[in-house]
Amino acid sequence: MNIHTSLTPIVSLIAGILILVAPNLLNYIVAIYLIIIGLVGLFGTGDIHLLR
Repeated sequence: MNIHTSLTPIVSLIAGILILVAPNLLNYIVAIYLIIIGLVGLFGTGDIHLLR
């Protein structure tokens, strides 16, 4: 059984949980999220599969 996931929903979920737990980290979480999404957009994900 192969499960293919993309990076964006996982990063979004983690960022959302962290914002709920520690709202004062909002600026850092948003900045890191935007950097990660920007890098993924520029370089693509290639053939990265988190679960095989």
